[in-house]
Amino acid sequence: MAPRIILYTGKGGVGKTSVAAATARRCAASGLRTVVLSTDPAHSLSDSLETPLGGEPTQVEELLFGQEVQAQSEMERHWEGVQGWLGDLLAQRGVDRISAEELTVPPGMDELFSLLWIKRHHEEEAFDCVIVDCAPTGETLRLLSFPDVVTWWLEKVLPWERRLAPFARTLFDIPMPGDAVFDDVERLARNLVAMNGILRDRSRTSIRLVMNPERMVVKEAMRTFTYLNLYGYLTDAVVVNRVLPEDVAEGYFAAWREAQHEQLDLVRSAFAPIPILEAPFFDREVVGPAMLDVLAESVYGEGDPAELLHSELEQELITDNGSATLRVPLPFADRGELELKKIGLEVIVRVGAQKRTIVLPSALSAYATSGARFEDGALRIFFEKDGDER
Repeated sequence: MAPRIILYTGKGGVGKTSVAAATARRCAASGLRTVVLSTDPAHSLSDSLETPLGGEPTQVEELLFGQEVQAQSEMERHWEGVQGWLGDLLAQRGVDRISAEELTVPPGMDELFSLLWIKRHHEEEAFDCVIVDCAPTGETLRLLSFPDVVTWWLEKVLPWERRLAPFARTLFDIPMPGDAVFDDVERLARNLVAMNGILRDRSRTSIRLVMNPERMVVKEAMRTFTYLNLYGYLTDAVVVNRVLPEDVAEGYFAAWREAQHEQLDLVRSAFAPIPILEAPFFDREVVGPAMLDVLAESVYGEGDPAELLHSELEQELITDNGSATLRVPLPFADRGELELKKIGLEVIVRVGAQKRTIVLPSALSAYATSGARFEDGALRIFFEKDGDER
């Protein structure tokens, strides 16, 4: 049976490695054979678990395995042919060998190769649960969001590239790529298509956003949430980490606590009805089995972290040649209660006394609202490029 896959992402420094490790420990304790893997180039999973980890799954304790994917090894496995050809090409053009090696790997590709381990674990079915501590960005997930383009490239472009390669050698004095280069690129493209299918399988895979109750962190999480919805990835929970406890509501931390309360209100308005899980700011560092278990208890209580905590996409954004439509489910709203406002990249929807804030992708900065319609329990907001907002 295919494993349950949970990916944790968020801004750097919010504690997502700790949350991922704590989740993995709780899953293993419930009897699930679990692997937690880090695809972050700056690994800290070993420190969190207090166990040395390598590029292959390493047993931490009964039913629990850890893995820090080595991007260099994965690149050599998946990209060796392309690296060799591009390295030789750049070296022939006067680029020193070390710089040439660096330039053969586009930004973000290292994590992309690391994420292919998800596909491997999915196919091998050696684990019941795969927990992924992603790098502090949603960009890699966006790289996996173009299956149709990749499929088209495989069917249309690659055969022509093979045919035209000799002409490139003649006309532009470019060394002709060998079969190994084309095989690497074709294999990667097919792996991305398969990976996309795995990540979009909302019955088995979900993403959880980790954040601190700080304005910049929450705003970035909101943008990431919109992108994930845009590309069809399911967010089934939000984890707000390092919430100051009530007993610091006086004295030095009183202002911090009040500011956190404001951000928690924003989190609820932005992500509801997705479950919002909270963890306190502990009085010691969350490192090692004991503190990870305390963190898991704070986040999940008596709940099962391996469960799918939410099953519906809460936003749907469709773009088409200068126009866009944002669909927001509001199943219990009344048409007369709805108010809509767009301020910059923020869309604010009010339903009676409740408010929901949605941050649009930066690509829609040049778009203005052109209308809205409420039907079938959902609000559809229409945008036009360079239009007049009304």
